[in-house]
Order: sequence, then C-alpha cells, then structure tokens
Amino acid sequence: MRQQIIRCAYIEKDLAQLLRSLSYDGLFLLMDENTQTLCLPLIKSIPEIHTAKKISIPSGEENKNVESLSKIWKFLSDNGANRKSLLINLGGGMLTDLGGFAAASFKRGIRFVNIPTTLLGAVDAAVGGKTGINFNGLKNEIGAFAPAVAVLIDSNFFKTLDTTHLLSGYAEMLKHALLGCRDVARNVSTMVNELLQFDFENVNYERLNNLLFESVMIKEKIVAEDPFEQGIRKALNLGHTFAHAFESLSFEIGQPIEHGYAVAWGLVCELYLSFLKLGFNQTELMKITRFVKEHYGAFHFDCSHYPRIYEWMQHDKKNETAAINFTLLKAIGKIEINQTANRQEIDETLDFYREFI
Repeated sequence: MRQQIIRCAYIEKDLAQLLRSLSYDGLFLLMDENTQTLCLPLIKSIPEIHTAKKISIPSGEENKNVESLSKIWKFLSDNGANRKSLLINLGGGMLTDLGGFAAASFKRGIRFVNIPTTLLGAVDAAVGGKTGINFNGLKNEIGAFAPAVAVLIDSNFFKTLDTTHLLSGYAEMLKHALLGCRDVARNVSTMVNELLQFDFENVNYERLNNLLFESVMIKEKIVAEDPFEQGIRKALNLGHTFAHAFESLSFEIGQPIEHGYAVAWGLVCELYLSFLKLGFNQTELMKITRFVKEHYGAFHFDCSHYPRIYEWMQHDKKNETAAINFTLLKAIGKIEINQTANRQEIDETLDFYREFI
C-alpha cells in the first residue's frame, strides 16, 4: 500500500481533513516528552485530537526498545483499541519507528498516521514503511514493513530545531539527491550542488521545505517500485552500512552520535568505496567530503576500533551471505546495489575517512 504524503500548508486544517476522511473506531495519539510540550499545541485544537487517548514516552533513541514497545501495547490494550483503531505518531524518527512497529504488531496490525516533527523524521523514518526497534545493541534489529496511512509534513515544526538537528536530517536529503530519480527530481547534479550550497546560517524554511519535499518524492518513487527491499530499494541504504557501525561504536564507547551525522560520515566512506571499486568521480567525492567535514565535523576513532566496526558491519541486516553488502554509485544518479567489499578495502576506506574528515 502506497502511503499518502501530505505537504501541509496548515497542519490543523490538513490533519482535521484527513481524520474526517478516514473511518476508524478509536483514536490514539503517541508522543514523547518533547513533542508533547512543543508540538501537541499545534494540533490540539482539533476536536478529534482533544478527545483522543494520549500516551507520552521518554524521548531519545535509547528508548526505542522492547520496554517502550510493551508500554504502548499495554496502553492500547487497556484503553480498548481494536483492529479498526487509528494511531497517530507525533514525533521524530525514533517515535515514528517505534509507533509504527507498535501499530503493525498490535492485534496483527492497526492503521497509523505519522506526523514527523524533525527534518530527519520527515525525510527518513516517517516515510517508506519501515518500522522497528533497537535490540541487543543493534539498531532496528526487530521490525516490520508497514506503511502509514498518511504522512503529514509541515516545516513549521522544524523552526524549533537547532542546526545540529537540521543537519541530521539534511544528510538523508543529500543521500537522496545522490541517488537521483529522473521521474521526480530535476537534474541530479544540480540538486546535489544546491544542497551543498544551502545557507545554514540564515535558513530559508520555504526553500528547505521545497528541497525536502523533492527529497521525499525521490524516496517514495523508489519505495513504490520495491516496497519490501528485494531490489532497487536497497539503494536507500547508501551510506548506512558504515553509518550503523559508527552508531553502534558511539554507543559502546559512551559518545552517542546523531543518526544523520553518522549517515553523513557513512556517505563519505561509501562514496570512497564507490571511487575505489566503480570509478566514482574523485572531484565529486572530495567536494562532498569537504562539505561533510565543514558542517558535521568528525567522529573520532583509531585503527584499534577497525575490527569492532567490521564486526558490526557483519551483523548488518542487508547482508545476504557472509559478505558485507553495500549500495555504491558509479556516478551521481547511477546506482549499483548488492556490492561487496573485503576487509582490506573497508580498512582502506576507514583510513581515508580518518585522513580527510
């Protein structure tokens, strides 16, 4: 089922219109502590939201776990939710991942709506139908494919975000531009250059919203072609094999990093692998590497961490054999899925990262 993407002009009006178009028996609203304070006021005047049964969980990626999932299941069960109920997830990527999986698994599946409140949530977790929780130290280890009925995107939520959280979502936008999609986007190289030139000192939210919506449409086009990640949807994993390993290392050493920052650093690594194995343009590689270094800084580790990083890569869900699976690029917009790299190539890539980032 393809999810409806709604580009909101007025979130209250658009959400109210959506709810009145849906038939459901019982409305439930999931938030975290931050979105309950900062985001609920933007929609609480809607009568359906005022009377909805509400639950709030602690914020933070560390709470995307079995305990939080169990709490949501219990809340739904104790408050009479049934298979015709509707759950609204109001929050960032952590919350839409968690809430989507709770909905997908409760009574074998109830419908849900995502309202992403972060740029990262809007461009990544809320769109595409992937849901899940972290388990046993591994990110999104347990989950399901379950698209939302609708995703409502309103850039007014992003005006409260600091630069760190804007950049976290922006890395996924850069990834989508690198993948490209001629049926949706403009010239892909032009789009990449525009993203690299965006002014984060003086954010133009209207321009950001336009770039965001174009990015979301690229992802939606890919997902519609391959909803269960049997083929081209694997392209969306560009940058993520290294990124997930970096995230796991950051938690282990007690220095957690933002997912989008890990993606930015992962893009540098996987574009270097693309250069090494497929001849990706070195000038483009260095241009993107300089952008990432300037805006995202560096995640610091040394060669003693290489074996642990490699070990986490071996646990990556994308792997289908003993080999570690990557999405790489021959050029911007020219995707090669199901690529592999050996230990020596991965170590060389980590050396490149440490030298230039």
